[in-house]
Amino acid sequence: MSSDVTLSHMKIFLVGGAVRDELLGFPVRERDWVVVGATPEELASQGYKAVGKDFPVFLHPETKEEYALARTERKTGPGYRGFETSFSPDVTLEQDLERRDLTINAIARDEQTGELIDPYNGQRDLNDRWLRHVSPAFIEDPVRVLRVARFAARFAPLGFKVAPETMTLMQEIAARGELDALVPERVWQETQRSLMLPTPRRYFEVLREAHALAVIFPEIDALFGVPQPEQWHPEIDSGLHTLMVLDQACLLSQDPVVRFAALTHDLGKGTTPREEWPRHVAHEHRGVGLIEKLCERLRIPNAYREIAVLVSKYHLNSHRALELRASTLLELLENLDAFRRPDRFEAFVLACEADARGRKGLEDREYPQSNFLRAARGAAANVSLTEADREGLNGEQIAERIRQRRIEAISELKTEHPAAE
Repeated sequence: MSSDVTLSHMKIFLVGGAVRDELLGFPVRERDWVVVGATPEELASQGYKAVGKDFPVFLHPETKEEYALARTERKTGPGYRGFETSFSPDVTLEQDLERRDLTINAIARDEQTGELIDPYNGQRDLNDRWLRHVSPAFIEDPVRVLRVARFAARFAPLGFKVAPETMTLMQEIAARGELDALVPERVWQETQRSLMLPTPRRYFEVLREAHALAVIFPEIDALFGVPQPEQWHPEIDSGLHTLMVLDQACLLSQDPVVRFAALTHDLGKGTTPREEWPRHVAHEHRGVGLIEKLCERLRIPNAYREIAVLVSKYHLNSHRALELRASTLLELLENLDAFRRPDRFEAFVLACEADARGRKGLEDREYPQSNFLRAARGAAANVSLTEADREGLNGEQIAERIRQRRIEAISELKTEHPAAE
């Protein structure tokens, strides 16, 4: 790709994820470029549009891809905003690459010659499947804990692991209290992106190993070490069950909303008094408040919160769907707003199915409740009243008659459904 920059002292390099993904054989979606030996004025003279606030980033006049002047960073305060950025024509490519998080993200390709510049052995780590920090400066930015966890989730199917020395630095970031400086929006951004990956479980596992889960997601961290009845949960540990449910949700749906609901469905078990273990009476109701607080703290969108609350509150009803009375089933459908919001109802059903299968040795079990609930909703939704049925009735009476007809329709379905009692 041509940059159209003709000043001879400038050199342009493709950097970061584009080079990494190219070497891994992945499609490249975004390209970022570094310009060495130039000034902002020189780029502007070539038609590049300045867009960076904290450091010089420009948009190419034709491709609109980002071109950043080579720069260095120096830690000046806590958190990921406490940096002083320096740029000048004297900053080398190697200096610019040194400030990057992982060696696999610190490889550059010369735009003109195609030569790879790899001063920190990123290609070796790509081949050996290591996520390794570039320099000790890694410890200066707490966002890198989230990013490494996300990269671990993204590349887990390829066998990538976090290098032990990098994990040590991540743990040190947590021990220093640097994670407290993370803004909620960035935490959720990295988490949401991870939930959309094939193996988001790895994101939470890495955060836990880095001692970051207890800081960022204390409600999830509290589940580990909490036992459940072995009769229903052969895996016993509530935290392990949660990760297994997340795995099953990924098999059932690509929707991150469903996956988040699966992740948070049992948060109430983390607050069960120890003396009541392994039973967790009313955990489904206690979990609602925990989900509300989590979503408020991280400013998680309402679409995620609403489904997560419903799954926490009603997942046991879903598991008992074949045994419930028709009137109770209708009440469940009404509480889910299933007739007006069928997509939300479907998300609920999928998350509950993931919960049922997220158990050791039961991953392939049948879950007839899903199709039964769908059939119950369909039967109830098809109920209508004729003009004769409505004659002489006010609005409240009409609504009650429709409700009774829906109960009758669900009752009839129960007699026809082989698994329903």
